[in-house]
Amino acid sequence: MNLKTFTLTLASTRPFHGSASLLRGFFATKFNEYTLLHQHNVDKFIYSYPLVQYKMINSTPMVIGINDGAEVLKQVYDKYGEIKLGDEVYEIVERGISVKNQEFGLSDKIHSYEFATPWLALNQENYMKYYGLKDSGERHEFLRKTLTGNLLSMSKSLHYMVPDKIKCDVQVNIRKRRLKDVNVMTFIGGFQANFIIPDHLGLGKSVSRGFGAVIMKKDPEIKFNNIYQS
Repeated sequence: MNLKTFTLTLASTRPFHGSASLLRGFFATKFNEYTLLHQHNVDKFIYSYPLVQYKMINSTPMVIGINDGAEVLKQVYDKYGEIKLGDEVYEIVERGISVKNQEFGLSDKIHSYEFATPWLALNQENYMKYYGLKDSGERHEFLRKTLTGNLLSMSKSLHYMVPDKIKCDVQVNIRKRRLKDVNVMTFIGGFQANFIIPDHLGLGKSVSRGFGAVIMKKDPEIKFNNIYQS
């Protein structure tokens, strides 16, 4: 299937200092009437794949709208002259716009991806399960199945029925960080899958706040028999 995406990047008169979460906070506060910008409906969080996602890629603010989210972003992307990230205010001097129809879904080839931002793969329950596993092999398999689950969950929210088995593998390293004053485990590195994902879309948890953004690598084709299958 194809996804319609609207990608916005912002430039200022000075370097940006702030997180994707702060960027999300600016848009959610400035345009509170648009539910897709903040994933809340009457003070209740909407538990589905976010159709508007906020990133800080190499210190550049990026906002991506997907399908209905792309239509919302079209309506607001130029309705401000500055943005506030925390205590800092940045004048916006340039907006980069990219509108595309992009392929998404199961592929007859294996594609390689890298995480442009850390992958937040585990909730608190799975975090304890992961640490309780006996060896690196079991932990690797746990993460591989988690990635498969991420792809299936993402597909379901985007109304895409995966027609066959997902094959994938992961090569990641642990990184600890703080999220909402809580220590969390994230992963950096990459993965391979027989799945096409548009660049900078997120996998895993807190993708609206910039986690798990992926970029397809231009590697030689990988043979299926080298990849695990769920």
